[in-house]
Amino acid sequence: MLRFDKLSLRRGVKPLFTDASFTIHPGQRVGITGANGTGKSSLFAMIRDQLHADGGEFYRPRDWVIAHVAQETPADPRDALDYVLDGDEELRLIEQQLAEAETAQLGEQLAELHARLDVIGGYTARSRAARLIHGLGFRPGEEHQPVNSFSGGWRMRLNLARALMCRSDLLLLDEPTNHLDLDAVIWLEEWLKSYPGTLLLISHDRDFLDSVTSHIAHIEQEQITLYTGNYSAFERIRAERLANQQAAHEKQQREVAHIRSYVERFRAKATKARQAQSRLKALERMELIAPAHVDSPFHFAFKTPDKTPNPLLKLLESSAGYGDRQILDRINLTLSPGERIGLLGPNGAGKSTLIKLLAGELQPNGGKRETAQDLKIGYFAQHQLDQLRPDESALDHLLRLDPKATEQSLRDFIGGFGFAGDRAESPVAPFSGGEKARLVLALLVYQRPNLLLLDEPTNHLDLEMRHALGQALQEFEGAMVVVSHDRHLLRTTTDQLLLVHGGRVDEFKGDLDEYPRWLADNRNTDQKAEKTGSDTEHSASARKERKRNEAARRKQLQPLRKAVEKYEKQLEQLTGKQQALESALADPTLYETDRKEQLKQLLADKSQLNQQLSQTEEAWLEACEALESAEQELHSAQA
Repeated sequence: MLRFDKLSLRRGVKPLFTDASFTIHPGQRVGITGANGTGKSSLFAMIRDQLHADGGEFYRPRDWVIAHVAQETPADPRDALDYVLDGDEELRLIEQQLAEAETAQLGEQLAELHARLDVIGGYTARSRAARLIHGLGFRPGEEHQPVNSFSGGWRMRLNLARALMCRSDLLLLDEPTNHLDLDAVIWLEEWLKSYPGTLLLISHDRDFLDSVTSHIAHIEQEQITLYTGNYSAFERIRAERLANQQAAHEKQQREVAHIRSYVERFRAKATKARQAQSRLKALERMELIAPAHVDSPFHFAFKTPDKTPNPLLKLLESSAGYGDRQILDRINLTLSPGERIGLLGPNGAGKSTLIKLLAGELQPNGGKRETAQDLKIGYFAQHQLDQLRPDESALDHLLRLDPKATEQSLRDFIGGFGFAGDRAESPVAPFSGGEKARLVLALLVYQRPNLLLLDEPTNHLDLEMRHALGQALQEFEGAMVVVSHDRHLLRTTTDQLLLVHGGRVDEFKGDLDEYPRWLADNRNTDQKAEKTGSDTEHSASARKERKRNEAARRKQLQPLRKAVEKYEKQLEQLTGKQQALESALADPTLYETDRKEQLKQLLADKSQLNQQLSQTEEAWLEACEALESAEQELHSAQA
């Protein structure tokens, strides 16, 4: 267990928490929440013995293996699979000892090492590592590419896979979803549900916390309070506690009334039954959780746009891509005031490409992009955080937008985004990722756009800022298109879901809760549809030819599926033989002098069997990749 007894921790002169006492038992999954700067990451550093408590005591079992995600992204020349396998330190140690024992022909030690390797699942380690890599969004085959060939965000995913590869007793995850898309978030969520150890999770994703955690440790006012239940349960308990304070209670009632009026307005407009019901449930739930956020430092709203032409923007048979790679093919989309669209789709399908096309940052290589004369776009993307002027303050950035505004009016505005007092005059350079994201959002809001294009706007934002953003977006009167892995934000702010898939953009018929099922059925269909090059492709003969080709492709899948099944059976048989050999090698009498020849033979059989197992495992991975590739081609052809 992890025991915190009257624990106090400071960073410099600032106290983070004082006299904290609580216990985390083995197998519990605890979400660590609290505003930025309250000490969540410092708590992790203390658990890992990188910081020492200023008072009280902290206890954890000495023999516990701790896994965490490294923050550095090394330019490692090894392939991704080997890099991830390094996460299992015991596996690597046994492999090294095996190599040394085989060289020295130490029979008894070899038998013991092989038995240990079997106990820790060493013979299936490569396939487990490959599944982790693919689950986090890498395409089949990319596990064999060198680590230094990936960008920083993808290297962070490899660091996460490496942490998950470790057979740990305690797993520490600090904002693991920041570098993930929705597909990978859903996969990680399922993986963590079956994690057998103790989990401590820092996250600002409400749905993720709800699904994964069994307890919440909340840090506020220099105290840590452990709540039983997931994040929704914590919000209800905290709201009830705050309701007992009269001043907070009055503010709560105004907050609830505000949300209730929005729910009623939306109920009157609702036309899409399934999606509308999902949205209504989310908004009604917000009535319950609003009181838990009455003391949030963030309060802002979008002002009414100066003009709202209709339509705002049209894509007419628009295609887009990068170089020779076509991502979107003949897209038709019209955006009118009041439309609130969430984009779904597998990793790499083109969601960000569509946002860039709408924003005008990417020009169509076919078709047209038509805009209204008074269109005013507010575009948020992660790269804009790097475009802030590091030597200037938040106030300086606003003054550049509106030189005639008074300093007090700008201070009042920027204060709603958490930049109050001296913080409004501080240079941007040392700002955290969350502070920079808040500033970019503030600049966007100030310009009164009539079309919002948001590409992962919640990355780096804490729960309070996400709550404030969600409320502000509900009142926005223009059109909005958003890509986000934060399902709570999508539920509470969007009315329509569009699926970007196979080069096309179509309405997603289900609600957000049905998207994981769609992903499970179509996990590997994120390649663009084959482009139709001429009108002749729509002829009867062309349709027949396509059907024949699709039938042929389906027929080709049969031997590929059989090959996968064949290798799976072979792996099962070889593993059985391996266990039998290990049992034989574990017999102490085998190492007596008169049985030396038998020992040599068994060791030779073991070496040969290990080689067969490795070759079969590689063949199985190749067969799986071939099947996935063929399935992608078939789905692309059908799309």
